[in-house]
Amino acid sequence: MSFDFKRAIKFEHNVGDQEKKYRLYGGVALFVTSIFTASIALLVVGLVLIATGYSGWCPVYSGLQKNTCGSGAEAAAATAAETAASDQSASPEDGSTNS
Repeated sequence: MSFDFKRAIKFEHNVGDQEKKYRLYGGVALFVTSIFTASIALLVVGLVLIATGYSGWCPVYSGLQKNTCGSGAEAAAATAAETAASDQSASPEDGSTNS
């Protein structure tokens, strides 16, 4: 898998609701910890997590073409629909079978 720089600069929501919550909580925890420990690295990582959690967009996910939006059930239903559509188009249209 390669990193797509052009896709990374497009703003498309690619962080799901549950992951947003985790990013916000983790970012705030790192931010608060960085204040007490005077760690610049924790401050930067915390701010990045807060920003990506708030905006719903992660440039790394865009570059890697990863998307966590939507539930697993919706994704499974979409995949099943695509599979059914491709199976239908592959079947013979006259209905005859070779027996």
